[in-house]
Amino acid sequence: MARGCLQGVKFLMFAFNLLFWLGGCGILGVGIWLAATQGNFATLSSSFPSLSAANLLIVTGTFVMAIGFVGCIGAIKENKCLLLTFFVMLLLVLLLEATTAILFFAYTEQFRCCGVSNYTDWFEVYNATRVPDSCCLEFSDSCGLHTPGTWWKAPCYETVKMWLQENLLAVGIFGLCTALVQILGLTFAMTMYCQVVKADTYCA
Repeated sequence: MARGCLQGVKFLMFAFNLLFWLGGCGILGVGIWLAATQGNFATLSSSFPSLSAANLLIVTGTFVMAIGFVGCIGAIKENKCLLLTFFVMLLLVLLLEATTAILFFAYTEQFRCCGVSNYTDWFEVYNATRVPDSCCLEFSDSCGLHTPGTWWKAPCYETVKMWLQENLLAVGIFGLCTALVQILGLTFAMTMYCQVVKADTYCA
């Protein structure tokens, strides 16, 4: 009975991770395409040129592919170590997503805004009349030291709030689907791990 249950979970685990791996291939492909066609156009911050949508997609896609590969091998081999590794790596993906979201809202200049309520919020941070270079209408080194006429004036809090309200359904559906897929993967991994432990105990 335990062996039959293990085989069922094994098949589901393998199928899930195969799809997960293919998804990683797709993300990596989009990232490479963006890097090749758009360059740094999609950079999320002028202060950090390497923090671009293309690079984030490439890193994420590579990591997702690695996770899917580890999960597939762990399922086929019924290896407890690989299953636990998959579980931990999937948790790291959740942390990566949270970090990406924080970086997006902290550094993105696509919203064309500066400061939480006003660009003067940065004056208290720097203790000087200056803002981050990402607040500049046109980026250049130390442009945050120039006059307010060269900075974005819109407050980021209201701008981001308005953007979220306009895209609430899409953001909600994407977030829910992503969370469900990851929870499903974590459940499969832990279930199979427990079944492998039970099967080893039964055989012993």
